[in-house]
Amino acid sequence: MEKMQILFPEPQLARLRQAAKVMDRPVSELVRAAVDAWLAANAPAPRQVREAPPVYGLGDIQTDAATLRERAWEDRAEL
Repeated sequence: MEKMQILFPEPQLARLRQAAKVMDRPVSELVRAAVDAWLAANAPAPRQVREAPPVYGLGDIQTDAATLRERAWEDRAEL
C-alpha cells in the first residue's frame, strides 16, 4: 500500500469521521471503499491487447520501382 494525502473541507471530513465512528471502521477504509465504488461505476474498461497480425515473407520484388504501380494494378485494368 502507498501513502497519500487528501485534503477534505472540514464539514465533509467531520461527516466522514462520524460515519467511520458509527461503522467502527477507520476513515481510510471508508475512503478506499468509496474510491473502489467510484472506479467500478466510472472507470473505463481496460484496453485489450490484440495479438500482432502474422508477418509473411513473400520474397524479393521482381520488378523495378518505376513500373511497380502499373504491375500492381494490371489485373484491375481488365475489369
